[in-house]
Amino acid sequence: MTTEFWNGNRAAAEAARQARVQVVAAYPITPQTHTVEYLSEYVAAGRLDARLVRVESEHSALSACCGASAVGARTFTASCSQGLQLMSEVLYFASGMRFPIVMAIANRTLSVPVSIWADHQDTLVNRDCGWIQLYAASVQEVYDLVLMAFRTAEDPRVHLPAMVAYDGFILSHASEPVEALPDEEIRALLPPEPPHLRPLLDPNDPKQFGEVLFPDFYPDIEYKKHRALEESLEVMGEAFEDFHSRTGRRLSPVETHGCEDAEIVLVGLGSMMQTARHAATRLRAEGTKVGVAQVRVYRPFPDRDLVEAVGGARTVLVLDRDIGYGSAGMVYPDVTRALYHAPSRPDVLNFIVGTGGKDITPKTIERCVELGRHGYRGMSVFWPDARGPAEGIAYTPGVKA
Repeated sequence: MTTEFWNGNRAAAEAARQARVQVVAAYPITPQTHTVEYLSEYVAAGRLDARLVRVESEHSALSACCGASAVGARTFTASCSQGLQLMSEVLYFASGMRFPIVMAIANRTLSVPVSIWADHQDTLVNRDCGWIQLYAASVQEVYDLVLMAFRTAEDPRVHLPAMVAYDGFILSHASEPVEALPDEEIRALLPPEPPHLRPLLDPNDPKQFGEVLFPDFYPDIEYKKHRALEESLEVMGEAFEDFHSRTGRRLSPVETHGCEDAEIVLVGLGSMMQTARHAATRLRAEGTKVGVAQVRVYRPFPDRDLVEAVGGARTVLVLDRDIGYGSAGMVYPDVTRALYHAPSRPDVLNFIVGTGGKDITPKTIERCVELGRHGYRGMSVFWPDARGPAEGIAYTPGVKA
């Protein structure tokens, strides 16, 4: 094992290279662009024996991956933000066809207003498209989770696509030390190179795919896809255990810090949970028992792991780096659903933070905890970042409030 100094995009590309992907569909969009640029360099230098397909749009990128996966190739692409929405039609096609494609997402907010910075809006609006969704909190996790995505997606019990999300610029462009595995260790960790035992396009054995399905049969296909996604959590658990035995690094669907005796638990996705740990440590030193539960696997949602993580906490604060317009943050409903039947149901409050790339600092977290300590029954959603009309924010384009 060697220690490298990589940014998140490099880590995703290196993991894909070591996984020996056979087809890469490449289309640039900030802040993901370097991921496919690195892979292009690896192919040009002979470090990766793969077909690099330069396409004209993100819709075409995922379509090319579907075609490659249909003939049994190990496939990879990367995208984010508006590009991810352009390929949204094909997201459902990929999961419906049970193609084990892996895609890296450098999270970026959706327009408009135009922003190239990080929040989780782009992936979370696609949370129910039938893909496995993994969220990294560090560059090391980007590398590890791309490998775990291939391991899980290609398992015959799953055969579903997977996306690995990491915060744009915060992780995609920032460099951190990464412990990389040797190529031969990766080969032992991952399934054999495709093709695997699943229906494939083969001129010598013609089949039809993606046909019209009448209502009497449609629910059966949807049920099987849903069950495969749910059961991928067990497959992922096996992969995480194998990974731990080989590397000493322990991955879990929900990673906890200081939750054993916590009265308040912070729950959320991505890099802000590193900041949450720092703030929780400081608050504990001041006498406030705060724990942190980082949700690493968001689809399938790890209900049991979250309930165990929260334990007997009095209050849960869900940090959403996204907005479910007209409702709440998008992580919040999953957390409340999971905790509704918990043996000791806590109060659950929602905080919309860090949208559009606004910095989430320890003070942001401490402010959330301060509000959470008061309970605020009857009020569940808070916007610590928001400025009210008195500060002159334009709520309608061109009109000052």
